[in-house]
Amino acid sequence: MSEKTSFDSSLTTPKHWIAVAVILACGMVGGALILRTPGAPAASAGHADADSHKDGEHQDEKPARTATAPTAAEPAKPGDHKEAAAHDDHEHHDDEAEAKTGKPAVVTKAQADEHGHDHEEEEGVVKLSEAQSGAIGITLGKAGPAAIRKLLTLPGEIRFDEDRTAHVVPRVAGVVASVHARLGEQVRKGQLLAVIQSATVSDQRSELQTAQKRLALARTTFQREKQLWEEKISAEQDYLQARQAMQEAEIAVANASQKLSAIGAGTGGASGYELRSPISGTVVEKHLTVGESVAENTASFTVSDLGSVWAEMNVSAPQLPLVRVGSSVTVRATAFESRAEGKVAYVGALIGEQSRAAPARVALANPKGMWRPGLFVDVSVLADESQVPVAVEAAAIQRPDGKESVVFVPADGGYRAQPVQLGRSDGKTTEVVSGLKAGQDYVRNGSFMLKAELGKASAEHTH
Repeated sequence: MSEKTSFDSSLTTPKHWIAVAVILACGMVGGALILRTPGAPAASAGHADADSHKDGEHQDEKPARTATAPTAAEPAKPGDHKEAAAHDDHEHHDDEAEAKTGKPAVVTKAQADEHGHDHEEEEGVVKLSEAQSGAIGITLGKAGPAAIRKLLTLPGEIRFDEDRTAHVVPRVAGVVASVHARLGEQVRKGQLLAVIQSATVSDQRSELQTAQKRLALARTTFQREKQLWEEKISAEQDYLQARQAMQEAEIAVANASQKLSAIGAGTGGASGYELRSPISGTVVEKHLTVGESVAENTASFTVSDLGSVWAEMNVSAPQLPLVRVGSSVTVRATAFESRAEGKVAYVGALIGEQSRAAPARVALANPKGMWRPGLFVDVSVLADESQVPVAVEAAAIQRPDGKESVVFVPADGGYRAQPVQLGRSDGKTTEVVSGLKAGQDYVRNGSFMLKAELGKASAEHTH
C-alpha cells in the first residue's frame, strides 16, 4: 500500500475528525478573548498609523507646523524649542540680508504690533548705518532761534533804465544812404550809426556857403574903408557901414553853421548827414535799412546801457503801507533760477484810474546782462521781521501721510519721524511750536529720501 492511500484511510476514522473539531473550537475561543482585551484596537491602530507614517515620510512632504507657546499646565515640548530656534535663525538671516543689500530697514507700526515692540520707540524708524547715511547725503542741523521774515511778493517786469537809454531819430526827412551799426552791437558815445541823404541839408549847406562868401566880401570892403578913413580920404560914415555889413555877414555864417550842427550834418559834405550815438551802450533796437525814406519822427535806433535795469511792479492801495522807498527787496526770475538783491527806488504818488495801483520800481545792477528787458519776475518786499525761539529749515519738513508734519531726528541705529506743530514760515525757515527743542539735532538734508523709505515700507507691508 502507498503512503497516499494510508493517509486517506486515516482521515476516515472517527477519532481523527474529533481531534480536528477540538482544534478549531480552541482557535475560535482564543480569537474571541483576544478581541475583547482593552486597548488592543488602539494599540493596533497606533502601530498601523506609525507604520503608515513611516511609509508616508518617504513619499510625501512634511506639512508645516504652527508653533504654539506652551502654557503653565503643559510643559514645553522639544518641538517648541526647535521652532523658537528657527524663528531666531529667521531674524538672523534678515539682518544678514540687510547688511548684504545695503538697504535701510524700516520698522512700521504694523510690524511693531506683530513683533510686540514698543510703539513709542520703534514706530516710524528708518534704520541706517553711518555709511548708508553718507551715501544718500544726509546731513544734520540744530533747531534753534531764527528770524522769520514777512515778505510781500508782487509780480513785475524788467524794463530799460530810462535814465541810461537813448532813442535816436533823424532830425530832418531824407533817405538812408548807409547803416554802420548792427542790432546788439556795443557802441561808444559819438560813434557813427547811419548816414542819411536830405534835400534840406543840401539847402542849408548852400545857405552856409553863400553866407561865407558874403562874409569874405564884407571883410574886404571893411578893410578898404577902414584904410581910406584912416588916411582921411573917405568919410567915417562909409567906414561904419562897411563894418556893419561885415558883422551881419558873420552872423549869417554862424547861423547857417548852427543849423547844420543841430541836425548832425556838420559843415562839410554835400547833402548827407550822420546819425551818431549820444551815449555808450548796446543797440537794442534798429529800424533803418539802406534806401529807406525816413521822416523827422522815425524811430531809427535805441541805445541802452544794460549795466543797470529797472524791475517795475504795480502796488495796490492796501499794499502801499508795506512798500516804501528804500525797502529791501529780492527779485527772482520766473523763467529760470536767478535772484538779485536791491532796494525800492521809486513809488508813484498817484494811483491809476484803471489799475487802482501805484507804479513802483527797483534799480538793479546788471553786470552780466542776465536781467533782460521784458523778463517777468517776482519782487519780494521785506514787510516785517520777527524772532522765534525754535525753527528749522523748511526743506527738512515732510508729510509722509499727507497730513501730519514730521521732522526726522537721530534715533538708535537710524532716524525717527518726529511729529511737529508748525508756526510762521517765510518759505526758507519755519517756526516749530512743539515737537522739537532748541539745540536738538534734526535731518536738514536728505529727509525726502527717509520719507520715501517710510512710504515704501508701509506699501510693502499693506500688500
